[in-house]
Amino acid sequence: MISIRPCETDSDYRAWLAVRRAVLPNERTASLDELKSGIKPGDLHLLAEMDGELAGSGLVNRSDTANAHVAPRVLPDKRGRGVGTALLEHLAAHAVSQGYTRAGSHVACDDDHSIAFAHRFGFEELRRDVQQVLEVGASEPREIDGVELVSLEERPDLLEAAYPLAQEGYADMPIEGLDISLETWLLEGGTLPEGSFAALADGEIVGYAGLLRWDDEPTKAEHGLTVVRRDWRRRGLASALKERQIEWAAANGVRRLVTYTQTGNESMQAVNARLGYVTADVTVAFTRALPL
Repeated sequence: MISIRPCETDSDYRAWLAVRRAVLPNERTASLDELKSGIKPGDLHLLAEMDGELAGSGLVNRSDTANAHVAPRVLPDKRGRGVGTALLEHLAAHAVSQGYTRAGSHVACDDDHSIAFAHRFGFEELRRDVQQVLEVGASEPREIDGVELVSLEERPDLLEAAYPLAQEGYADMPIEGLDISLETWLLEGGTLPEGSFAALADGEIVGYAGLLRWDDEPTKAEHGLTVVRRDWRRRGLASALKERQIEWAAANGVRRLVTYTQTGNESMQAVNARLGYVTADVTVAFTRALPL
């Protein structure tokens, strides 16, 4: 028997996080505090149980493109028994009740079972997201004439000050309708402030590179947005920012750095490759109209 219920207690949310870690072991999972602080009105976190045992989880929230993001996740040993279908039906119905007319989801490109599941419910491929990783070693950050690199640990005010530049970077991404609010930026733009850096020229922010804490594995960290002001591009500043992050990681016990780009952003993929990052995974972004 399959039962679906909303998360209500900290214990429920910990179980939800455990499912995410089990299903997506190569991706960063938020801490309990991060998860709860990011919940907004209309969001829904679900747990699925089969015969009284944890079997999966579900999520509906607003995507960065203002559509519904739906994420039915099923533990590997519980697949093929209707849990995913039950979760998706609950999630889609909730999304419709919140006024959404389109939903999106993400699936690993080598997960044939989940890709077939997405196609069965009418989801169509929208784009592919590329994960690149670096095994951290020694780094000697380059210097850029006239530029000072300052960490958020030194200047916490620089995170909010970098938001207009972040918006410029998001506008250049090959993702239609991308819209990151200031509230989300302040929560997620640099959760490792000591490893997040702003580039200053004559006191103005001309570049930014955020680093995100990997809560359950402190030897890993994830790059957030790396962006350079348009008139400062092609001077090596993006590489200089990432080299400073690599130097910080090497000195502070971080052994693996993870970053994501999208199809259409091959220029940043090339920057990463020159720094030693290698492609580790590709995720397919799917979309479809609602209701199901």
